[in-house]
Amino acid sequence: MKTLHLSNRERITQSMVLKLIGIMIGVALLFLFLTSPSINTALISLLVAVAAIAMTYHIMRKAYNGFTLTPTHLQQHRVKGGWVLSWHNIERIGQCEEEVDGWKRPLPWVGIRIKDYQPFVDSICPRLAVELLMEQRALLYVGVAGNNREKFQDMVLDSKRYQSGNRCFKGLQATVANRMHHMRTAYGYDVFIAEGDLDRPIEEFIGLSRRYLAAVEPVSDKTDN
Repeated sequence: MKTLHLSNRERITQSMVLKLIGIMIGVALLFLFLTSPSINTALISLLVAVAAIAMTYHIMRKAYNGFTLTPTHLQQHRVKGGWVLSWHNIERIGQCEEEVDGWKRPLPWVGIRIKDYQPFVDSICPRLAVELLMEQRALLYVGVAGNNREKFQDMVLDSKRYQSGNRCFKGLQATVANRMHHMRTAYGYDVFIAEGDLDRPIEEFIGLSRRYLAAVEPVSDKTDN
């Protein structure tokens, strides 16, 4: 399998929300200029335009997400950092589902179940860890509210020490590991990717990732004699 780079930049640029913001700002500035074409109004209009452009750029930059799929690993790139997972550390990939009255309803999240928490937790910086914890609060609530609504507040920022093999996570890393554990209990997955972070439909991304996962050569068990 060849190395593949994916980005949602084009999807963001083409967003109808951003287009509507641009149109509304343009109409507002034109109205201000036509109704009171003074120097002060022109300056105010210019400042508003600059602020609107800066805000739009910030939104687009914050929403940027990229992925790299190689024969050896899957990597996500975000503005505040990124994470990397070896295909050998991935057990399965699928779409996150919510169970309601015995029926399973797909959610707009890709789920990844991994074998060892330590490489993933070690690969993310504190800024990204905080961002992921905040972004996935609603997903955690949906997963636990039905049976453990009273425990949600304890689970959302669970910072008790987490043992993973010979490694004991503390502080923010422990919070990340505990969150992964709670999410696995709720959904069967540990790492999640929002559909809005993708450059294609969620089903296509899952299918593509599974092909890379299936193509990975097994780890050799041979030892030197």
